[in-house]
Amino acid sequence: MTKLAVRINGHDHGPMDVRDDLTMNDFLREYLGFTGTKFGCGAAQCLSCAVIIDQADGTSHTSPTCVVPAVNFDGKAIRTVEGHARDGALSPLQTSFVEHFAFQCGYCTPGFLNEGQVLLERLERSKVARADLERVITEALDGHLCRCTGYVKYHQAVRAVILADPTRYLDPADATGDAG
Repeated sequence: MTKLAVRINGHDHGPMDVRDDLTMNDFLREYLGFTGTKFGCGAAQCLSCAVIIDQADGTSHTSPTCVVPAVNFDGKAIRTVEGHARDGALSPLQTSFVEHFAFQCGYCTPGFLNEGQVLLERLERSKVARADLERVITEALDGHLCRCTGYVKYHQAVRAVILADPTRYLDPADATGDAG
C-alpha cells in the first residue's frame, strides 16, 4: 500500500492508501466515481482513458490511465472529462462536439475531448498560422482511436472552436476565421 494524494478537477483527494498495482483508471472509476474516464484497450493504445495532467508552469498534456499505476499520479493535478463543464454549462469544446455530432458510441469521446482541450490551451499560448491548422489538429488527435471511425467529426468540432475565436488561437496575421 502507498499513500496517494491527487488534485482532480480542482478538488483534493487523499492522502489515502492504495494498492501499488491499482491503475489510475480503476482509482478514478472505482474509488472516486469518475466514470467518464473509460477503459478501452487496456494497453494505452486507444487513449479512451486519457486524462489531462496540469503542470506547475501552466502547460498541460494528456496521459493514459489504463496501464499507469495510480501512485504515479501522486501530487499531480489532473482533469477528467467531468471537469470541463462549469456551473452546469458545457464548455465551448463540448458544445462543438455536440453540434458536430462528434461521437457515435461515445466511448472514445473523453480522450478526444481531453486532447482537444490541451490543444486549445496550447494554441492560446502559441498561436498557429491558419495554413497549418489542419495539420496541427490532425497531429494533436493522432493516436486516439475511434472504433466507430468518427475522426472527421472530432476534427471538425475542434476546428470549429478555433475558427469561432480566431484571435484567441490563430496567428494574428491569419486570424480571418473563415468557417471552412
